[in-house]
Amino acid sequence: MLKLLTSLAATAAITLISGNAFAQAYPERSITMVVPFAAGGPTDTVTRLVAETMSKDLGQQIIVENVGGAGGTLGASQVAKADPDGYTLLLHHIGMATSATLYRKLPYDTLNAFEYVGLVTDVPMTIVAKKDFEPTDLKGLLEYVKANADKITLANAGIGAASHLCGMLFMSEIKTPLTTVPYKGTGPAMTDLLGGQVDLMCDQTTNTTKQIKGATIKAYAVTSAKRLDALPDVPTVAEAGLPGMQVGIWHGIYAPKGTPAEVTQKLSASLQKALKDPNIVSRFAELGTVPVTDAEATPAGLKAKLESEVTRWKPVIEAAGQYAD
Repeated sequence: MLKLLTSLAATAAITLISGNAFAQAYPERSITMVVPFAAGGPTDTVTRLVAETMSKDLGQQIIVENVGGAGGTLGASQVAKADPDGYTLLLHHIGMATSATLYRKLPYDTLNAFEYVGLVTDVPMTIVAKKDFEPTDLKGLLEYVKANADKITLANAGIGAASHLCGMLFMSEIKTPLTTVPYKGTGPAMTDLLGGQVDLMCDQTTNTTKQIKGATIKAYAVTSAKRLDALPDVPTVAEAGLPGMQVGIWHGIYAPKGTPAEVTQKLSASLQKALKDPNIVSRFAELGTVPVTDAEATPAGLKAKLESEVTRWKPVIEAAGQYAD
């Protein structure tokens, strides 16, 4: 019995030592961070800023790989199947939570197929329209939309995209269905909004702030609890009478299930450091968002957020009856 206990203790010690050694050596080569959306979109912008700064801290390049399609589930599936060695990561937004209901035949278990690294940022949304749209404020917009619902088009970047989710929430809150126009990405949706081919869109500040400031589109509200420093003249949805529209497009970093805890902790520490970098803080501010706190940029912080958001969005999606499969 003593021999057995001694052997088990030795094995545990070797495992602990080897795990610590692996974490200390990690990373020894470049890391791939998958973005499950097209290049140039708001989530891609956030990812490249974070990847560049974390690369400096970790001493190895983080290469951003865009794997778009199926509302972000193709990229997420690719990471779920990757080797759990810390060299393949995923930076996904709120779609990580909503896809659990939007896709009834999801090829991975959302809550159990990944290890958690941490939250990154929570990007507010904006309700915007083509620049010559008739209503002048959100109250007027709501009245106009309800009176002309069959004539108004609401653009989005595709099923599962942030703009699609926000659009569903908008229609749910005003209890008025609109004609939705899905695009293959945020870029083409914004191009048609700028050109006046569609009327409305609800999208992230990372994609709309520049256009709002340039007066090339009209802004009606932000979906944050308070007005944004980057857009001080744009009222909140609560100010305009839609408190239920308060929503942010949060982003988090994941690794394949089975990735050593020592590695996810090292990545989390690097993320926390990156989010304090003056360049990230400044660039995020320009995009209308801010980095999360240290407590949120942790495995526990991201896990809690994902679980709560899966629960929050399930009834909204089921009530809309819009599924992606």
